Amino acid sequence: MPMAGEKGRGRWFVIALPYLWLVALFLAPFLIVFKISLSQDVVAQPPYAPQLDLAQGWAGVTEFLSGLSFANYSYVLDFSNEFVEAYGSSLVIAGISTVLLLLVGYPIAYAMARAPRSIQPTLLMLVILPFWTSFLIRVYAWIGILSQEGLLNQALFALGVIDTPLEILNTDLAVYIGIVYSYLPFMVLPLYSALEKLDLTLLEAAADLGCPPTKAFWTITFPLSLPGVAAGALLCFIPAVGEFVIPDLLGGSDTMMIGKSLWTEFTVNRSWTVSSAVAVLLLLVLVIPIVIYQNIQQRELEAGR
Repeated sequence: MPMAGEKGRGRWFVIALPYLWLVALFLAPFLIVFKISLSQDVVAQPPYAPQLDLAQGWAGVTEFLSGLSFANYSYVLDFSNEFVEAYGSSLVIAGISTVLLLLVGYPIAYAMARAPRSIQPTLLMLVILPFWTSFLIRVYAWIGILSQEGLLNQALFALGVIDTPLEILNTDLAVYIGIVYSYLPFMVLPLYSALEKLDLTLLEAAADLGCPPTKAFWTITFPLSLPGVAAGALLCFIPAVGEFVIPDLLGGSDTMMIGKSLWTEFTVNRSWTVSSAVAVLLLLVLVIPIVIYQNIQQRELEAGR
């Protein structure tokens, strides 16, 4: 019996450990940021109020709760400010980038899945290879490529394609290029995982029945790869919405994304409370596609049973 009890406690510990990890590294920081978003800016340290003083007992708790408000959220969601426009612009840029990533990543993943088994590990390593270098260095490299004196313009000049340098850097096009390049592995890997598991006998049966390859792709291959498409889209869309480094380095002053607005509010305006409200709203915006994807996955699991 003692052995059974020890096994039971060990089982509960294994189950509880991931939840403790989430509470410590996600829920607790989120509650702190949420509390700051309900506070007001003050010239003090820390630069927000109210502060909870447990030494005052219940009176201190009451005074603390009475000082919290949703005024920062009203300010952020006011259409006269730049934040609503920044949210919309971030969603548009992330959505277009996700579509571009799918258009670029699907053929790559399809070719990897159809390649001989002996070279698939090598192809997989080549996709993961960019992660071996710093993300910041790779983005800086695009500045040297896309600038007016960069490698791209020099190559086009040498080929006689252009007479004047192309202005790509500090535009939305440069932001799309940076996002597609940086997040391409996150799209390719889920797609490859889904396509690699595809039963090829289904395509052989379709060919035997006279189905053209194009029609077989759209009726068999693509529908069966939709879980990989959804996973890749989420892995790319969610971080792209809050992206800061790429629009800051490759985009111009007119490139408005919520990550840049949050950074400006925190570092330039020194407003912890407003920037916390921006971060909380951004998290709520990103939770919506995650919940939708989980509901779709749950329905598919129930239908499979």
